[in-house]
Amino acid sequence: MTHGLLLLSLIRHYNRTMKAFLYLFISLFFLSCSEQAEKNSVQTKTKAMTRYTILALGDSLTEGLGVANKDNYPSQLQKLLPDDVKVINAGLSGETSAGLLNRLNWVLQQKPDLTILTIGANDAMRGIPVDFTQKNIDEIITRIKASHSKVILSGMQIYNNLGQKYVQDFKNIYPQLAEKHQIPLIPFFLEHIAGQVKYNQDDGLHPNALGYQIIVEKNILPAVKQIINSKNP
Repeated sequence: MTHGLLLLSLIRHYNRTMKAFLYLFISLFFLSCSEQAEKNSVQTKTKAMTRYTILALGDSLTEGLGVANKDNYPSQLQKLLPDDVKVINAGLSGETSAGLLNRLNWVLQQKPDLTILTIGANDAMRGIPVDFTQKNIDEIITRIKASHSKVILSGMQIYNNLGQKYVQDFKNIYPQLAEKHQIPLIPFFLEHIAGQVKYNQDDGLHPNALGYQIIVEKNILPAVKQIINSKNP
C-alpha cells in the first residue's frame, strides 16, 4: 500500500513538472515569435523609410582618414539631406583604382541609386601610368552604370613633382571620362581647401572636419541635389 501511494505521488509530481515545462516552452516560443515580428517590423519600416541610397565610393578622402566618423564627408552629407535619403560610406584608405575595381561587385550589393566616385589620388602618388588609371576608372563607371546607379565623378589633381605632362594628363582623366559617360563632374574634389592649412590635417593631404564641411557644402551637395531633385532621379 505504501509503495502504491509513493508511485501515485511520483506520477502527480511528474505531471506537474511536465505541465510547468510545457507552459515555459510555450511562453518562450511566443516571446521569441513576438521579438522576431518586432524586429522584422523595424527592418521593414527602416527599409520603407529609405527612398534613395547614395554610395560614397573611394579612398581615404571618402573614408575620412584622421577625422571622427561624424566628420567625414559622407556623414556630413547625410546631415544635409532628407531623412529618407541614406548615405553609405564605402571609402577605403589606400585604395587605388585597381583595388576599387576588384571590390566593386561587393560594394554594389548596396544597390545605390547614386554613386559618388572619388578615386585616383593613390594611383598618382604611386606614379601609376595615367592610361592604366584611366582605363580602370572607365571600367568602374561602366559597371556602376550597369548596376542602374547614377554616377557623380569627383576629379582629382596632383602636385607637379611627377612632371608637368603627367600632372596634366592625370587631371584630364576626369573631364574626359565625364564627357564619355555623360555624367556630372565635380572638377576638383578638394576645391576651396587644397593647400590651405586651416582646412587640412598636418599631413597637408587630408581634410580636417572643417575642410570636409566646405567640400560637402560647396562641391558635393550642389551636384547631389541636382540629381535627387530632378524629375527622374
